[in-house]
Amino acid sequence: MSSSTNTTAARGFTVNDFRKYKASATPISMITCYDHAFAKIIEKSPIDTVLVGDSLGNVIAGYSSTLPVTLDQIIYHTEIVRRGAPSKFLIADMPFMSYHVSIEDTMRNAGRVMKETGAQAVKLEGGRDFSKTIESLVKASIPVMGHLGLTPQSVHRFGGYGVQGREAHEHRRILEDAKILEESGVFTMVLEKIPESLAREVSESISVPTIGIGAGRGCDGQVLVLNDMLGMDESFNPKFVKKYANLFEISLKAIEEFHREIRERNFPEEKHAYS
Repeated sequence: MSSSTNTTAARGFTVNDFRKYKASATPISMITCYDHAFAKIIEKSPIDTVLVGDSLGNVIAGYSSTLPVTLDQIIYHTEIVRRGAPSKFLIADMPFMSYHVSIEDTMRNAGRVMKETGAQAVKLEGGRDFSKTIESLVKASIPVMGHLGLTPQSVHRFGGYGVQGREAHEHRRILEDAKILEESGVFTMVLEKIPESLAREVSESISVPTIGIGAGRGCDGQVLVLNDMLGMDESFNPKFVKKYANLFEISLKAIEEFHREIRERNFPEEKHAYS
């Protein structure tokens, strides 16, 4: 392993800042990233923390779900992002079936992520069923971010990507799971695609901060997928996404102009040629 691969953040946001920000009512900003080019841009931004999510399966690999993403793919993308954003607090997703078989298996996989990427934490989906797993990871000094609500790795169990927590029993279970995750030792948790009122109730009932995506305004922080908020997919327009740019249109126009200048022999010009 090269020394650059194992670089960890030298300054900035730390695991201790999550609770501090919640205590001071300072919203936490989080963004996903999967490659070096965008990581270099994020490094220059004030964003608090970066997640290398298994959503790379959708936005980078073009899968219809996150299920095909492998541990090696997560490690590959996380070490790339670390090199581009050396000072950011970096969290890596544990992909489907990398923490489901046994605690021993989970420890080995999470250990690889931490050692080979320079990430400072891992993220696991699910509630009470993974409390012992989370406790074991925390005891091994691996910080864990939880994830409740719509957990994409459970898409087939849910029957799709619909809003979770609207039914009374779902509401109660998510609230209970949040407290179980807190007791298990997570330092923060994602709340995805649940009613705003439930997200607010969860956030007010636990001491660790919540990071919302499609969970409304009551969370302690917010996260969006980088490619979504930059408008890189014109066909993906869920209610919870705000597009801060339209890079699809900008990129398409640039490529079309490049093509036109080649056809018209306007590129390359003399200034682009070597003598």
